Amino acid sequence: MIKQVPIAATWEGQLGASERQQQQHYDTIAADYEAHYSDEWSVEYRRRFIYEPMFAGLKLDGMQVLDAMCGSGQTTSYLLAHGASVTGLDISNEVIGTFQSRWTSASVVKRSLLDSGLPDNSFDCVAVVGGLHHIHPNVKAAMREIHRVLKPGGHFCFMEPHSGSLPDVVRKVWYRVDRFFSDNEAAIDVGALQKDFRESFELRKTSYLGNIAFLLVLNSLIFRIPPKSKKLFAPLLMKLEPWINKLQTKLTSCFVVTQWQKL
Repeated sequence: MIKQVPIAATWEGQLGASERQQQQHYDTIAADYEAHYSDEWSVEYRRRFIYEPMFAGLKLDGMQVLDAMCGSGQTTSYLLAHGASVTGLDISNEVIGTFQSRWTSASVVKRSLLDSGLPDNSFDCVAVVGGLHHIHPNVKAAMREIHRVLKPGGHFCFMEPHSGSLPDVVRKVWYRVDRFFSDNEAAIDVGALQKDFRESFELRKTSYLGNIAFLLVLNSLIFRIPPKSKKLFAPLLMKLEPWINKLQTKLTSCFVVTQWQKL
């Protein structure tokens, strides 16, 4: 198991501009983020529509998993429940303390995904849920670091907003005016990543998902919907979500879920 690794002031001094922006942004919105993404309806949404398709076919029990850009540990909860040994990695000063106190059986590393300090070939799986789109223009550097820490044949699983969709057109405008987004956020181009890393990873699975429940239940923070009010509409929207998913394409979906395997 990876030991808990404290972050030194000298390391923080080496953060790049986009990394520091990410750190400051999430330190600022940590409390609001926690309130909206850790309620029972958000937890259930992630379980059904993100984690289950993202980890489909993988036997998590006994795996060494890196929950990269872990936040306060929403994904870690799912991984631990399925028997994985988890290491959380995050750059935010605010959320890492919550992670440590909440998931005492997991290890934690307070570092950037671009420079994790973790050993080569040390994880069976790396998971990122909604993190890569926060680290532009350094997504390729993050992919190289993920490849480095994965064992041969290990899996990289992620969920991200994707480019080439109608929701992304709206998102680009919203990013410019909403304080809950930072300036360097942008959707992920899965096709371009696949082309750039075709000699390092095999893209195994891709699913384009997300519609009305994704927007109003999981992303209540963005729409300023009080978390306590979700009980009034979440049950109906969660029933509609899988039916609408069946009709969706890359053009109309809100996010992509993928599995990659290290070559």
